[in-house]
Amino acid sequence: MVKIRDIELGDFPLLLAPMEDVSDPPFRKLCKQHGADLMYTEFISSEGLIRDAAKSVMKLDIYEYERPIGIQIFGSEIDSMKKTTEIVEKTNPDIIDINYGCPVKKVACKGAGAGILQDIPKMVAMTKEIVETTHLPVTVKTRLGWDDDTKYIVEVAERLQDVGIEAISIHGRTRKQMYKGEADWTLISEVKNNQRMRIPVFGNGDIDSPQKAVEYKEKYGVDGVMIGRAAIGYPWIFREIKHFIETGGEELEKPGITERVEAAKEHLRMSIDWKGEILAINEMKRHYTNYFKGIPHFKPYRTKLVTSMDLQEINDTLEEIQQKF
Repeated sequence: MVKIRDIELGDFPLLLAPMEDVSDPPFRKLCKQHGADLMYTEFISSEGLIRDAAKSVMKLDIYEYERPIGIQIFGSEIDSMKKTTEIVEKTNPDIIDINYGCPVKKVACKGAGAGILQDIPKMVAMTKEIVETTHLPVTVKTRLGWDDDTKYIVEVAERLQDVGIEAISIHGRTRKQMYKGEADWTLISEVKNNQRMRIPVFGNGDIDSPQKAVEYKEKYGVDGVMIGRAAIGYPWIFREIKHFIETGGEELEKPGITERVEAAKEHLRMSIDWKGEILAINEMKRHYTNYFKGIPHFKPYRTKLVTSMDLQEINDTLEEIQQKF
């Protein structure tokens, strides 16, 4: 049984990665329904939360059915991150997660996210302060290093454990790689197999099928896997992996067109309820391609879904897809 403090996550937990403008409550609900064991919110800016910025505050929304749920925070200033931890703690998540992995320029170049990988002593000091600020378990999401010359993750993971984190998720790329190339899990495996490590080690990067999840589980020995891009518009990835593991290699039947349309409709409806019609319609566009991936002659319908801003037209298109395919 894999545990983060007293939170039991099963024998090989599947985690939903925190993804900006993706891992919101509607999307998380679908992933939970299909078997995600632990989910994280989109990352929340420490400066935004302290300023009471609406977008940052909104990301604190968590619901009982999501538990266990972690709220993820990022920032470059230790004092701001401590204040943020205090604010987040009041919303009663199960876990506080620190983002040391986001590679995007506007975050990393300000010394937050993966940017802190250029200053390991500060990374360790910040983590220690956050751990000491909260009674909740603290976890970390990070990368192998800033670039090929700074892959210090084995030592970094040890030092973060020593200051009190209770689990670590590692994306098998450097910041410089962004999301390009293949994720390298060999260093993730080194972290897991380091005899000094006592906390759960989760691997992240390129898990897009049940076969790969099992292959990486056996090859690298990780305690669980974190899934990001493969879950976008395809929450069924979690149940497919679980079924594959439980049956010793039997593939679950892929969702049919009715199930895909119903999921897309539910996702859209929940998004509108949570963030309003215009924002929901815009942000749903990134999901449609994956909801209907692999369906032949689908392009005209996809074009309609991603270009329309009219809710009735979108719902009519979804109905048409269900009848046509």
